[in-house]
Amino acid sequence: MQPQTFVFFGIIGSGKGTQVERLAGTLKKHDNRECLFTSTGNEYRKLKDSGSYTGSLVKDSMDRGELQPNFLTNTLFVNILIAEMSPEKHFIADGYPRTVVQAENFDQMMKFYNRKNVKIIYIEVSKEEALRRNLARGRHDDTEAGIARRFDEYVNNVLPAMNYLKEKEGYILHTINGEQSRDDVEKDINKALDL
Repeated sequence: MQPQTFVFFGIIGSGKGTQVERLAGTLKKHDNRECLFTSTGNEYRKLKDSGSYTGSLVKDSMDRGELQPNFLTNTLFVNILIAEMSPEKHFIADGYPRTVVQAENFDQMMKFYNRKNVKIIYIEVSKEEALRRNLARGRHDDTEAGIARRFDEYVNNVLPAMNYLKEKEGYILHTINGEQSRDDVEKDINKALDL
């Protein structure tokens, strides 16, 4: 198996993070290759907790449920690739790109790193299901208004980023029903990817 490249899309509450980890485990079982998976969300959480000035600005906008500026998200993502990308690793991008500008950058990065046949995994859940799941998690920033705002951001920014990539040569979109059990979502992903 050649090193493969995946990019995950899914609204908050779609179970995307769980599926990214499961896919990394499945890939490792297949060919014992290392898998680099990036989560800009994790990077932002680290930044928010860092106590830095940038971190405090990020915290304020995160608390309002806003998307972070492109330059900052691009930088966090690129820094991971610079530090950890290598030709023999599988690569999974989670939480990036989230805007069309970021999608353009992502495409340039994939070309630079000679990553071809990028598989887009879109875990689709309805607004109602995302709302139900997020409220059930009970995180302090998961208010109904906050979740609704994030869903709108997602529809207005993230889905256009995904649509930009799926039109590009070398990208294949797999839409997965995210309203099933975690195991069934995982099965559908593995089936779509022939794993």
